[in-house]
Amino acid sequence: MLSPVVALANESYLSFFSKGEHMNKLESDILNRLLHEPFTNKRALAEVSGDSLEIVNHELENLMNEGYIDKSIHLTDKALSEFEQKKPQRAIILAAGVGMRMVPINTEMPKGLIEVNGEPLIERIIKQLHEVGIEEIYIVVGFMKEKYDYLICKYGVHLIVNKDYVKKNNLYSVNLVKKYIRNASYIIPCDIWCDKNPFRRHELYSWYMVSDLANNESNVRVNWEMKLEVIPPKTGGNTMIGICYLVKEDADVVAERIEALCNNPQNSRLFWEEALYYRGRMIVSARVVRSSEVVEINTYEQLRELDCNSNQLKTDAIQTICSVFKVKPKEVTNISVLKKGMTNRSFVFSCKGKKYIMRIPGEGTDQLINRKKEADVYQAIDGRRICDDVVYINPNNGYKITKFWENARVCDPLNYEDVRKCMKRLRHFHELRLKVAHDFDIFGQIEFYETLRNGAPSIYKDYEKTKMKILSLRHYIDSHVTEKVLTHIDAVPDNFLFINKNGMEEVRLIDWEYAGMQDPHVDVAMFCIYALYNKYQVDQLISAYFTEGCNDAIRIKIYCYIAVCGLLWSNWCEYKRNLGVEFGEYSYRQYSYAKEYYRIVQEKIY
Repeated sequence: MLSPVVALANESYLSFFSKGEHMNKLESDILNRLLHEPFTNKRALAEVSGDSLEIVNHELENLMNEGYIDKSIHLTDKALSEFEQKKPQRAIILAAGVGMRMVPINTEMPKGLIEVNGEPLIERIIKQLHEVGIEEIYIVVGFMKEKYDYLICKYGVHLIVNKDYVKKNNLYSVNLVKKYIRNASYIIPCDIWCDKNPFRRHELYSWYMVSDLANNESNVRVNWEMKLEVIPPKTGGNTMIGICYLVKEDADVVAERIEALCNNPQNSRLFWEEALYYRGRMIVSARVVRSSEVVEINTYEQLRELDCNSNQLKTDAIQTICSVFKVKPKEVTNISVLKKGMTNRSFVFSCKGKKYIMRIPGEGTDQLINRKKEADVYQAIDGRRICDDVVYINPNNGYKITKFWENARVCDPLNYEDVRKCMKRLRHFHELRLKVAHDFDIFGQIEFYETLRNGAPSIYKDYEKTKMKILSLRHYIDSHVTEKVLTHIDAVPDNFLFINKNGMEEVRLIDWEYAGMQDPHVDVAMFCIYALYNKYQVDQLISAYFTEGCNDAIRIKIYCYIAVCGLLWSNWCEYKRNLGVEFGEYSYRQYSYAKEYYRIVQEKIY
């Protein structure tokens, strides 16, 4: 889950550890017990703490010597003052993330509003905070942020918007509220369900909550001192719950550390807990709870296990599956998210003893894809063993269910044998000369994607100059197009699947969302730019497609397509970027292809 940072960036972190702890954890726990329950006998204290009578006697003696209890084992004014100074002041709830593993729920609802026993998770957390007197609550939102607005009026909370929630992890969410962390605060993830109230009116030390359940994804384990030690990956640490309490002196240090970490762009994917690590352990104590008392809900299956009647289990996607296969929701099992694609979200599920994939359109897809045209394409290629095995497709909302192929793999663009097989399959498809009623106008789509920026300028300062150069290539392209057929348009390495069917290897082409009538040589160019090929690799690919050899005119035309399609997908990436979906190097490289291959074409022509 986390990769501890061992190097520290500021001296305050070092000074914190040089001063030592004011009161150990057991002493603090004893004082907390005495605050809430009158002292009866030492044995009762030992039974509650789980420590021996000898240890409890020793700690009581220390507390007496330090002036926190009197000879009657009653709290002194010094102890009461300590409680007041370290009393929880406020809470931070982290609710900005998409929660990718919550598919298909996260297509309709942010994870903080998932209901357990009819109560949204975040509302339960707020109510539990109110029960212990904490009214000052800050919620960091991002994904579907507008759905949290009602909490302002209902509970008087404050919403802080993290605009970078897609490309940055929750370290940056905490950085937005670091000034509120100071002076004793809880930090709480929004996807936690606590059977009993985990918060207290009084806290005497900083802690981080873990459960007694072993988890190979955790990188910390509770040691005999009740400290959280860093352990090697996959060695079974304590499940990290994520709830944390920080007393003032620790909170100040952590806030400074978070700010320092955020100043380094390389830390964009870190969890905020990174700021708690020092020399192989966390700076705060462990607070261990039973796994049955606190549940982190990360998946559809976890929610169903906790509350099989939750309203969020009845998503449109699940209802669609039930309708297609004529089953009840409980018969849809083993739901797990697939890697998020550039256009869609997908998940694997089991039903009636078989596995399937369901595709759900991603952010802004309704602006990019005509689902009726996509359905027409699937009808045109039906029965030809070209694509994935479609069980269901909805031309209105884009939902699609396909059979799951075990042990399938995508094309490796750096493996020439893979590439050769893919180009052979692609060539065979093109030579079928299939037809549909719509085309894919590359130059028209460039203009269309540009309009989706709603008048905002491109992030590239020389965009207009580059665009004019690209448009000038149209004449050469049009004069060298001999035939238009059904073309995939998105024939990239990740969309070529190698499958085993009846003991034979087959190459299938998936994701036909952009397909339409076009020059088939566009598909060759698309493969190149997605694979981020250099010129030598581009020419190798052309040779793999044209096994008989490729004349100069066609080769130059493909170079033209590389330039044009580079600008096309650069505009596509800019639109997705405005929606909060960032593609990093891929986006920049597409724009670079536009400029580089325009130059190459000019050199070849003139």
